[in-house]
Amino acid sequence: LGSATVYGVSNSLFNVEGGHRAIVFNRLMGIKDTVYEEGTHIMVPWFERPITYDVRARPSLITSTSGSKDLQMVNIGLRVLTRPDPFRLPDLYRELGMDYAERVLPSIIQETLKSVVAQYNASQLLTMREVVSKDIRRILTERARFFNIILDDVSITQLTF
Repeated sequence: LGSATVYGVSNSLFNVEGGHRAIVFNRLMGIKDTVYEEGTHIMVPWFERPITYDVRARPSLITSTSGSKDLQMVNIGLRVLTRPDPFRLPDLYRELGMDYAERVLPSIIQETLKSVVAQYNASQLLTMREVVSKDIRRILTERARFFNIILDDVSITQLTF
């Protein structure tokens, strides 16, 4: 009886480290809607298990070859800082799982790059780099929000013809 009590108490606590958030999967009810912040929390052993997300900003580097308005091929590199929306983690887990960034970011970044680059000719891409970057950021922020991902920064790292 004593060892069962020790086992139950030790497995009923879980820690959430700094820069992380957790959600809990319950074997009977599925994913709970509560998001657990940093600290020590209680769960029911065996029936529940914590799923921890890193909610700090992470860089994604994407390169793409796109056609400009004047039909020149442009090699463009983009660094995007993203993080999951900490308040929407249960929805993010239900819809995309733990590997949300690998599933979503490459496709929406590529699509956005191609659509924005196609609006400018080659000389405009060089002279209006800041405007192009802002257009990319605006569209990407909108698209990422749909997937419960927060976009912190977008930078054009490479632009060659």
